[in-house]
Amino acid sequence: MFLPPRNLSVLRILFSLEGSIIPKIWRRVAYTIVLSAVVNATHGFVYGRKITLTPTAFTIMGLTLAIFLGFRNTVSYDRFWEARRLWGIMFNAGRNLARQFITLAPPQAASVARQRVYLVIAFVYAVKNQLRGKDPAAELAPFLQPDVLEKVLAAPNRPTAILMELGHVCGDLLREGMDPQLVARVDNELADLTLVLGGCERIKATPIPYPFLLLLHRTVHVYCFLLPFALVETIGYLTPLVVGVVSYTFFGLDAVGDEIADPFDEEPNDLALNAISRTIEINMRAQLGETDLPEPVQPVGGVLL
Repeated sequence: MFLPPRNLSVLRILFSLEGSIIPKIWRRVAYTIVLSAVVNATHGFVYGRKITLTPTAFTIMGLTLAIFLGFRNTVSYDRFWEARRLWGIMFNAGRNLARQFITLAPPQAASVARQRVYLVIAFVYAVKNQLRGKDPAAELAPFLQPDVLEKVLAAPNRPTAILMELGHVCGDLLREGMDPQLVARVDNELADLTLVLGGCERIKATPIPYPFLLLLHRTVHVYCFLLPFALVETIGYLTPLVVGVVSYTFFGLDAVGDEIADPFDEEPNDLALNAISRTIEINMRAQLGETDLPEPVQPVGGVLL
């Protein structure tokens, strides 16, 4: 996730590449500008025939395309925001579980409470790595007992395997004499973690339908490539400039929608799952009274992953 600087000057807004979508779309924008320059130099003639397109048609098409892009980007942002909301629920459920394991459980060795809290931390890292398609072994090893780690890594769904271990903890709490009503509250927090896992998997496994995206991508490209023929007779040598601004807007909106549609990726504008996971770990280990806490994840080049 890109973190915007606090002080934004006009020059920085206009020319800074930090957080900009330009690195992804500059080739397409440059192509349309070059095409516009060629159309302007030839006055719209192609193989001896003049291509005449009216600006009125492109005004209507542009309005329709803007609405189309706005709708798609709204859908993409809804996916992004739902993903962030789910991780907020996981944050709160994790802190609640840590508090319950530490303060509500019957008297027990501090190491037992630590192992249970570490299971929740491991769940967070397991979810993050599953969503990003990475091997979680290195991040799970510090928080799981060797036999549990082996069992979790052998499971097809690592977060679900950890939830099963947390479910066994509920059974242990009952056998240790914890009030059944309090155990039910612990189980409710585990249900929230299951809800978060299912919601994240649903977003990850259900992309925006490809025919919809293909139609949008093609329409944007056709519009920007034909626009110079509609403007060359009215604005002349300014055609490349105007077409460049319009193509930057449309190509940029298209690319931003693609980027945030999968909020769990590692693009500059996706969710900072590394930072969120580390923050959850720090909070929960602090609840245990630990002092050798890791440092929060810091942005690199203004991007927090």
